[in-house]
Amino acid sequence: MNYPIIEKPLGDRYYMNGELISSDSIPAEEMSRPSPEVKYYETVRIKDGILLFIEDHMARLAKSVKGIEDFPVDTSFIMAEARKYVRDIAFAGEGNLRIVLTSDKLVFHICEANIPSPDHFRFGINTNILNWERVDPNLKVFRGDYKAAVAEAFGRVNKQGLPYEVLLTDRNDKIYEGSKSNFFAVIGDKVYSAPDDKILIGITRSRVMSSLDKSGIELLTGTFTLAELKQADAALFVSSTPFDILPISYVEGYKFNSVNNSILTQISREYQAATEEYIMRNK
Repeated sequence: MNYPIIEKPLGDRYYMNGELISSDSIPAEEMSRPSPEVKYYETVRIKDGILLFIEDHMARLAKSVKGIEDFPVDTSFIMAEARKYVRDIAFAGEGNLRIVLTSDKLVFHICEANIPSPDHFRFGINTNILNWERVDPNLKVFRGDYKAAVAEAFGRVNKQGLPYEVLLTDRNDKIYEGSKSNFFAVIGDKVYSAPDDKILIGITRSRVMSSLDKSGIELLTGTFTLAELKQADAALFVSSTPFDILPISYVEGYKFNSVNNSILTQISREYQAATEEYIMRNK
């Protein structure tokens, strides 16, 4: 299934191959139509005018390209151009920058940002489950069938209404990842995450792991069914660039007391401190 290069854009100016183009220009209209080329992408959080952890995003982008087409990727150039684009359009506030790379195009645009509200952090989020094992999960590439299945799961109402995130399960019904986030389970004094080869290695996930190290909390490899998590009285959370770290209160109507978990609170505190330090260092 073909998909456009530009998706859910905001603003009236995009970047393409070194130039600012108008959103109503012919090149912009062409990139808004589905096209067959392979598209590699990263969504980078903008906070206080800083592109958060963009170095990590660029390393993952280069890895995605190498895994499929293996053309040269100048990550230093992309980072410099991305920062210049944010300055040139005078972007203020908090949002997301979409970076899309094909074999012959480099495109930036501001995109819709699903930034959590204070209530999502305070009360936790509602989630649905989708039984789906991703192909090449370590590579961040547009895949039409996956996007369609996820969209259907987001539109399915459960007891708490529409979900904020969709959790993916494997052929054994074990939850291993979120549709746009990494998934963690806190059981007792241990934190569990799926094996690296089963998931997209998230940028925020690496910061979660650093926060665990600083807190002296052990991270183990493990996946669990919904029933097993309920029986273990687990606390659940997801991490991603748009979400930061969000507690999960409901999975398909089942309630989890994640927001009051002391380990999750400690991880969140360490992560926020690391984010603020990065912003101050890069201002």
